[in-house]
Amino acid sequence: MRILILGGTTEASALAGLLAENPCFSPLLSMAGRTSDPRPLPIPTRIGGFGGVVGLARFLRDERIEAVVDATHPFAAVMSRNAAAACAETDVPLLALRRPPWEPQEGDRWIEAASMEDAVRALGEVPRRVFLTVGRLELTPFAFAPQHTYLVRTIEPIGDALPVPNVIAIRDRAPFDEVAERALMRRERVDVVVTKNSGGAATYPKIAAARALGLPVIVVARPEKPRDVAEVATAEAAFDWLETLHRGTP
Repeated sequence: MRILILGGTTEASALAGLLAENPCFSPLLSMAGRTSDPRPLPIPTRIGGFGGVVGLARFLRDERIEAVVDATHPFAAVMSRNAAAACAETDVPLLALRRPPWEPQEGDRWIEAASMEDAVRALGEVPRRVFLTVGRLELTPFAFAPQHTYLVRTIEPIGDALPVPNVIAIRDRAPFDEVAERALMRRERVDVVVTKNSGGAATYPKIAAARALGLPVIVVARPEKPRDVAEVATAEAAFDWLETLHRGTP
């Protein structure tokens, strides 16, 4: 059974591992290509986009894909919309593998923001030391608040994505550790953390560390994704769905 996984998350990698061990499936993992050195995976992988809905629909037909699992990042809204449209056009079953968002816990000092622009405004006018963990492609709006000092952590180099006077760039990759996160925030004298509500365990230690230190966290809400798509929260559940589909069970 030909499976296309739209990847970029730990859940996609976990599903790839499960499928690699089952001879009933012929999986292909597609990555956007935003990370230059992705972790090696045990199934064939393609890098790059498809060319919108039309290109993805053509790919599904040409490759005789029999099922698609959308395991993209919670903020990859365009790809999810394209997948829903292309699968509807080609009558290919689609499953969304979406990790649950984080929820505020007792002791958290969350400031919820609807967008990156709202997050910038929430920082205020008074200069602060900001731990910015929103990804390289989301840095541009913060250039409009150059009075702050930004500690930016990304997988890839940020280049000139944040042209402000005071930037401290850190290159690192999840998973992270709460003790190390607390030490980092203390050492850099962080006043506030800014993050996407990505969910998952790999980057949650920064939330726990901010709670322990009493720091406010500006949390950017997820974009809307297609709602009329079957959805699961774990790679194991996605594997079960594919097995059911393969058996032809309703």
